[in-house]
Amino acid sequence: MEDLLGIPEGKLNDTRLYRWLDKLLPEKTRMEQQLKRKYGELFEAQFEVLLYDLTSTYVEGAAEANPMMRRGYSRDHRPDCEQLVIALIVNNEGFPFSYAVFNGNRADVSTMEAILRTVERKYGAARRIWVMDRGIVGEANLAAIRKRSGQYLVGTPRSKLKEFERELTEGGWEQVRPEVEVKLVSTPAGPETYVRCRTRGRKEKEKAIRNRFSTRIEKALASLEKQVREGRLKNRDKIHIRLGRIQASHPQAADMYEMKIEEREGKLALDWAMKPGHQKWRETREGAYLLRTNLTSGTAEELWTKYIQLTEAEASFRVLKSELSIRPLFHQLERRVKAHVMVAFLGYALWVTLKHRLKRKQSDLSPAKALALLSTLHSADIVLPTTDGRELRLRRLTEPTAEQKELLQQLGLALPDHSQIQPKCSVDFAIA
Repeated sequence: MEDLLGIPEGKLNDTRLYRWLDKLLPEKTRMEQQLKRKYGELFEAQFEVLLYDLTSTYVEGAAEANPMMRRGYSRDHRPDCEQLVIALIVNNEGFPFSYAVFNGNRADVSTMEAILRTVERKYGAARRIWVMDRGIVGEANLAAIRKRSGQYLVGTPRSKLKEFERELTEGGWEQVRPEVEVKLVSTPAGPETYVRCRTRGRKEKEKAIRNRFSTRIEKALASLEKQVREGRLKNRDKIHIRLGRIQASHPQAADMYEMKIEEREGKLALDWAMKPGHQKWRETREGAYLLRTNLTSGTAEELWTKYIQLTEAEASFRVLKSELSIRPLFHQLERRVKAHVMVAFLGYALWVTLKHRLKRKQSDLSPAKALALLSTLHSADIVLPTTDGRELRLRRLTEPTAEQKELLQQLGLALPDHSQIQPKCSVDFAIA
């Protein structure tokens, strides 16, 4: 970095870079606005449809100096660590729009109002379309969007499916992909529209999960029934305790079964069976999910396609956590942690720029593969001592392969002339 930026050797170190993070953070809003403007110029990116999702990242250490770090629902599967929550907004092509950080114990559903105010403050009021997963959806959030004349297309909790049981069993489904069917239903109670969706792959997965849970609880119930029948367990209270433990250990399937203790011929007996009609409803809803929107136009296929674009936001988080190494956090101060997230956000901005430049050139390379291919290009100095105690330095660059040359040409990049990178390193200049 000293060489590229012309900084004297030894003047650059981690401590100075960390201090410069403090200067970067106040520029957050201006940089976001500049990115939005630049993406519009370079790729004609539109930001009327905004995809909103959240993730978390954890910190190594106690983080006692950072009040934002709290224990909460960990998407990193690290509940032992304190964390913060990151909210990311991208458009339907993955271009970053904005982001925000929240305390680690902040509930997903409570972040929407803050995000709406932040977006309005930075970019003004507009009739935006928000696409969100069901974890962020709440009646108060949807009301806040409608209050701002906004529109939404959101997932709904699984419990909402029960209200549309009849529509799930009837025909009229539209095939939008080999494994996906959708159906549009308007509600007479208001301006909202619901889209019922079902996926074959998702149905098979949920069926396998249900069968696994059912097998486990039935095995436990059969074992308890046998103990009661053989007289090894005679106390009614103890039987109730055992039943409670079985239900607590199998919460995913416990509501599917009826269980009761009866007395027959002076002996206790345990009876259990699956609730009538419950298995049929489970089979009907498997693979199904429900979308909710106040958009007044669009077919079921168009609305489903728009919602599936939410995977762009999920892909953004995968990039932040893997290629850009946003986790774990090692900074202890709140402002440094926020600046670290900002650097990762800017890194993602470069990442998505590379992605769309490759796409524009019809390249089949992903950003990860393109960077891996170019990572073998190196610059090296050959140091030659002279008889009078001085040194001669020769700057040499790796000769690119045919594949690397093609990629550089697609991106409109050229390797610098080694003699122009740092004149003092040329063979004609001696360093004492």
